Amino acid sequence: MLTYQSTKVAEKIKSILKANKISASKMLIDCGMNKNALYTMQSSGYLPRLEAVAQIADYLDVSVDYLLGRTDNPNSHKS
Repeated sequence: MLTYQSTKVAEKIKSILKANKISASKMLIDCGMNKNALYTMQSSGYLPRLEAVAQIADYLDVSVDYLLGRTDNPNSHKS
């Protein structure tokens, strides 16, 4: 069984945000999430519900599998 580490998911999200010059607070506001959600993922190991992860993936135009580390292809959702 694959275990998802919220800290790695958060780091991947932050990396994508930086590459696209989008602030974390803008993404979280646009996704209707708590402004501390990314910090909480990093510090306490909290992984948001699947719907929230999917919403973030859609916002960043990557697959959920990419965010979760199940693939190295960010565009696997477009095939």
